[in-house]
Amino acid sequence: MFRLLSHHGRRARTCLSYQRRHKHYKSILAIRREDINPWERRAPLAPRHVKEITHAGHKVLVQPSNRRAIHEKYYEKAGAIIQEDISEASLIIGVKRPPEEKVYPRKTYAFFSHTIKAQEANMGLLDDLLKKEVRLIDYEKMVDPNGYRIVAFGQWAGVAGMINILHGLGLRFLALGHHTPFMHIGMAHNYRNVSQAVQAVRDCGYEISMGLMPKSIGPVTFCFTGTGNVSKGAQDIINELPVEYVEPHELKDVSETGDMTKVYATVLSRHHHLMRKSDSIYDPMEYENHPELYTSHFRTSVAPYTTCLINGIYWDPHTPRLLRRLDAQKLIRHVKPSAAATEGCPELPHKLLAICDISADTGGSIQFMNECTTIDKPFCMYDADQHIDHDSVEGNGILMCSIDNLPAQLPIEATEYFGDRLFPYIWEMLPSDATRPLEEEDFSPQVRDAVITSNGTLTPKFEYIEKLRERREQAQIMKKAGMKRVLLLGSGYVSGPVIEYLTRDEGTQVTVASVVLNQAEELAAKYPNTIPVMLDVTSQEGHLSSLVKDHDLVISLLPYGFHPVIAKQCIKRKVNLVTASYLSPAMKELQQSAEEAGITIVNEMGLDPGIDHMLAMECIDQAKADGCTVESYSSFCGGLPAPECSDNPLRYKFSWSPYGVLLNTISPAIFLKDNQVVSIPAGGSLMDSTNPMDFLPGFSLEGFPNRDSTKYAEPYGIQSAHTLIRGTLRFKGFSNAMSGFVKLGLINAEPCPMLEHTSAPVSWKELLCKQMGLSPSISHDAFEEAVYEHIGKDNFRMETLRWFGMLSKEMVPHADSVLASLAKHLEARLSFDKGERDMIIMRNDVGLRHPTGELETKHISLVVYGDPSGFSAMAKTVGYPAAIAARMVLDGEITTKGLVVPMTRDIYGPALKRLKEEGLNITSKSTLQE
Repeated sequence: MFRLLSHHGRRARTCLSYQRRHKHYKSILAIRREDINPWERRAPLAPRHVKEITHAGHKVLVQPSNRRAIHEKYYEKAGAIIQEDISEASLIIGVKRPPEEKVYPRKTYAFFSHTIKAQEANMGLLDDLLKKEVRLIDYEKMVDPNGYRIVAFGQWAGVAGMINILHGLGLRFLALGHHTPFMHIGMAHNYRNVSQAVQAVRDCGYEISMGLMPKSIGPVTFCFTGTGNVSKGAQDIINELPVEYVEPHELKDVSETGDMTKVYATVLSRHHHLMRKSDSIYDPMEYENHPELYTSHFRTSVAPYTTCLINGIYWDPHTPRLLRRLDAQKLIRHVKPSAAATEGCPELPHKLLAICDISADTGGSIQFMNECTTIDKPFCMYDADQHIDHDSVEGNGILMCSIDNLPAQLPIEATEYFGDRLFPYIWEMLPSDATRPLEEEDFSPQVRDAVITSNGTLTPKFEYIEKLRERREQAQIMKKAGMKRVLLLGSGYVSGPVIEYLTRDEGTQVTVASVVLNQAEELAAKYPNTIPVMLDVTSQEGHLSSLVKDHDLVISLLPYGFHPVIAKQCIKRKVNLVTASYLSPAMKELQQSAEEAGITIVNEMGLDPGIDHMLAMECIDQAKADGCTVESYSSFCGGLPAPECSDNPLRYKFSWSPYGVLLNTISPAIFLKDNQVVSIPAGGSLMDSTNPMDFLPGFSLEGFPNRDSTKYAEPYGIQSAHTLIRGTLRFKGFSNAMSGFVKLGLINAEPCPMLEHTSAPVSWKELLCKQMGLSPSISHDAFEEAVYEHIGKDNFRMETLRWFGMLSKEMVPHADSVLASLAKHLEARLSFDKGERDMIIMRNDVGLRHPTGELETKHISLVVYGDPSGFSAMAKTVGYPAAIAARMVLDGEITTKGLVVPMTRDIYGPALKRLKEEGLNITSKSTLQE
């Protein structure tokens, strides 16, 4: 009987689960997991808010998170479904920004984006939202008719900030030789809830009221700036102390003669410290419209009598600052001790001991607050004389606390408070469809005016962000006068040598523009006169144009497909351009436009193409001068791991774009052999056209043709040659292993929805089954047998797949295509480890028929090893030629207008000489036949 009841119960639950899955919901809301900051434990809605939403017929998904302060079981009890995949939601809400790779396209999102001031750190996110056509509702811009924010954590920022600075004051007093009751107050996050924190403050207040503050420090005074929620939250905490509020003008007296059984506080409004520069009068209406006409006398009227400043005012670049560095220098000048001071009972060195900048506005109203502190490192000392911060509560200066996510310290109360303010607006957000025009949504002004992006564009109210961004970049770029300015597009493998070479000249400045800002910032930190900016040329042509305009020359290290767009902007702005890529048909079409614009566009100035052209033309031009005829030309080049680092089935590691390396394996090729044109079709036949290369017997090399070699007969001037081939070098085994990938359809650049970031994870077995048209449930033995058949029953190819974990349930990296996923997978396993080095091998063999009838073959070799502690061989051999060409254009050595390639003596002569000076050792030998 019991078994029957259990079985019936399971059926009932299964039926209920089925009904729940297939229930029709009015809309679907998702609460995403916070994953940017380890301290972020808040949520935008509490369980009681979720309960009302689910009861109204809406589905609520909550991403699981062990970090969230409110346990997920309470959300589940409120009717939410806890699950990882939230892609079915039309509205996704969070507190802080998501990582770019976790943003679903064409959804409505609500979170604090921190983009409205064009904050550089978040411009990559903004670009991603625009590209993915996301509708972004930013809580920060949800305001009432008076402009006051209606959805914010402000009060709890004030509460947490005040608790923290009281703790900090205790530490600072102790460092100065005083034990005070503040020592018993901890950081806000150390309390289970705010009630416990408040009790600690009350206990501190009791001791103060008992007269337990050291007499020699004098009365303690607090100044609160602003009258909003931040200031009120901070005041709620200080009100638990024995506090007396005074007017700002009374602070001087109480700071000198006040009662030591209490503390004093003043609340600073605009009229207390702002005055017109011309006549010292404050006009509130005029200030609203023209704040630049005003200054603040806070530095002289209030700050000298303040022990601790709690700053909660919003700052705009046009408004006056409260404190500048010069003010801080004056405020920390040591006061001469009175006769009553002793070694055991010292007086304070100066009155202003601490600043809690809750606004966390770097470089804002507190000018010298240049960097926010963090919850785990909440304090630093600002030494105004040295203009440095040091991570301590000791030494000279002012204790600074400027945490930018204070409410995260009190996550439960902050979630409840914020949810109460957001909840009334959730109802109008729920029906939002990001694919519809914004005008069709039934939003209130509070929500509509907070929409920053929609349908792939900035909304009209926020179009200024792009202009603000460009103005800030321009100011930084143009800051130094008299510089030669170079815009470098790309921050990848080969950018370092370009910047290093160009910035040897103190008069040259390089702007590194990259879609990966942190890479550009790392380069800027390493080299002088280097400025990092974020740029995505695929979606920001206007931004590209603006950057090009401010420079004398552009170097593009981006893939060749981007160069026509870049070249058109250079032509439009009359700015010279250097690239390391092949001169494509689309670029050739710009010859006349470039000539008319009077600019030089140097192409093919890298390794291959680049150094290969220069070595070829140096040899060919000299041969012609000697009366010789060129009968054959062979050039092979490869970027490889050094032999000791080639311990994998491909015998290869990536020193440049993995995607490009893989894509090249299915390219077509054409070459000339004994007066016969040989054509290899696209799709993978190239890997079957590999031949052993034994010109350097110490290396086990193979080579395959590269693109169309025959087109070089004319520019090289060697139409007489019966053999003309240019190719790629690899270690033996590469082509056979790569053929396995080709035969399995893995070198496929077509979009693959099942691998997108928003799709469920897929294993290599599942992907290969799909590629072979098999069911993923097939047995493992049958699966391996099918793979073996597909790759031509080749044991080496099979072992290659096994070595890379591609016959297992290992997950495939998310990407837009199978090829992109494979590139990510291989790059993770074939990157150079610390201490490893790459190498470049280039070999040109030129057959010359002398007037005497002798046949001479010139063997020109270049072997370059990377420096494990410096630049890779690939970076040097691509970057230095591009940098040398750029320097030659900047200095007027290359003056030809239009499209230029390095095949003339005036370019290859100086360039090869300078490459040798950079340590590139080129050797030449000859063999003779009668």
